[in-house]
Amino acid sequence: MSPEVLDTPVAGTAKAPDRAQSRARAARRRKLLVNSARVVLLVAVLGLWEALSRAKVIDPFNFSMPSKIWDQIATWMMHGTALGSLGEQVWYTLYEALLGWLVGVVAGVLLGIALGRIGLLAEVLGPYIKVLNSIPRIVLAPIFLIWFGLGPSSKVASAVVLVFFPVFFNAFQGAREVDRNLVANARVLGASDRRVTLQVVVPSATSWIFTSLHVSFGFALIGAIVGEYIGATKGIGLLVAQSQNTFNAAGVYAAMVILAVVALAAEGLLTFAERRIFRWKPAGSDS
Repeated sequence: MSPEVLDTPVAGTAKAPDRAQSRARAARRRKLLVNSARVVLLVAVLGLWEALSRAKVIDPFNFSMPSKIWDQIATWMMHGTALGSLGEQVWYTLYEALLGWLVGVVAGVLLGIALGRIGLLAEVLGPYIKVLNSIPRIVLAPIFLIWFGLGPSSKVASAVVLVFFPVFFNAFQGAREVDRNLVANARVLGASDRRVTLQVVVPSATSWIFTSLHVSFGFALIGAIVGEYIGATKGIGLLVAQSQNTFNAAGVYAAMVILAVVALAAEGLLTFAERRIFRWKPAGSDS
């Protein structure tokens, strides 16, 4: 074989890095474009809102304006609220939501996988779960307030019932959708029911469960806020109620902005955890 043939690069080996770099540059450009568009859209909406309020096209008393909302947040941060420091109110609501979320997630995952694996249990409990799921769960908040009082227990209970059902149905469906060949192979290798559940079913259902976690934390915040709005001693929901009672529209919107920041931070943490756990998945598999 001639030296010229040996020196000839294999077709495609030099192009592969170029294609990878091109895709990376395209991804960075798209990310920059998307983030820029988001910022421009937000600035445009806030600017239009501020301009229409100052021009009295929309009623600034009812709709407030971004500058007043920012002033309200700054006042709460520097001087606190009538209920105490702003950090204390945020932590109180976050504590209720987190505790309710954890209890609801654990209960939903355990019961969902159990019913997904045990057909008889699913047949017995299925009708009762459907009936409970058909009840508007927000209306349970006043009942929990009567049962557990103004403390955090009633808010945690409201968060639990909102979180439980989406997690349960996703865990149940994930357990039902496990590849039967994997289960059969595990049994052929001598795996017990417990090993099959822990080493085959649960890992296979993890993607389904994580999908519900993104939605369920928002539900936990809703449960805590609604409970605080109806009756509480502190929390962001009580700030909303007090702002509404004093016709402070800026206070209502300011509390909503704070809640949005908390929810976005929680979503970011969940996304980070999901990417760490599912590092083996291809980059485009989420789409």
